[in-house]
Amino acid sequence: MTKITVAALQLAFSDDIDANIAEVSKLVRDAAKQGAKVILPPELFEGHYFCQVEDEGLFARAKPTGEHKAVKAMQALAAELKVHIPTSFFELDGQHHYNSLAMIDPDGKIMGVYRKSHIPDGPGYEEKFYFRPGNTGFKIWPAQDTILGVGICWDQWYPETARAMMLMGAQILFYPTAIGNEPHDPELDTSRLWRRAMIGHAVSNVVPVVAANRIGTENGQTFYGHSFICDERGDMLAEFGKDETGVLVATLDIDLAKRHRAAFGFFRDRRPELYGRLTQDI
Repeated sequence: MTKITVAALQLAFSDDIDANIAEVSKLVRDAAKQGAKVILPPELFEGHYFCQVEDEGLFARAKPTGEHKAVKAMQALAAELKVHIPTSFFELDGQHHYNSLAMIDPDGKIMGVYRKSHIPDGPGYEEKFYFRPGNTGFKIWPAQDTILGVGICWDQWYPETARAMMLMGAQILFYPTAIGNEPHDPELDTSRLWRRAMIGHAVSNVVPVVAANRIGTENGQTFYGHSFICDERGDMLAEFGKDETGVLVATLDIDLAKRHRAAFGFFRDRRPELYGRLTQDI
């Protein structure tokens, strides 16, 4: 029976990269002590979520993968603790900028980089100013006798992201996130929608989902937490509310999820010849 213990981190961030790395590192250590082998920090934990505004000076935060402080720190920590750490960071590649994730293995090596495919653009989430759409395609990685798929924040709203990774062989889906209130509409609370979208991916793909979000208020924008780990039926195994700081840990039964997936027949009964419209522009 293949089982794996995974973790999601939830915390608030300052705009001091060294302080943030230290706080994330504490929680990673806590998760490892609880047996977690894959530990997911939130999106862009290097600082405040800077995409609230369009400021050309903020491009200076981007660094090449091998030079980024957050990536280097998580590499050292992963090697010490013998865990996988999917690490979100602001990537500079030549003249291009990406919202990226480095998958770091238990030897501290970078298995590969995924660049966020779907880039939002709206009040409080001005990401198209900073990031090019990812050019890596969706990615999966073998890890701890299973296969990990990772989408970044806005990717999590797209069923195509989850289904593509599943068709590639993913057995757990991870989503690091930075999401909170909507500056243009104070009455709109998307926290329920956010969770339901990903739980829908779990149910329709029969796959466990791990989501890590930040909390706290940054420049007037409040991030709502609600990080969670659910199983392949969409049932919650561990979850936070809007304020907790800490580590969510759950053990996933990969073989049982495989059996459930086969029994539901979602992949057996697919009709790809009917789905051409999905690849056409509106």
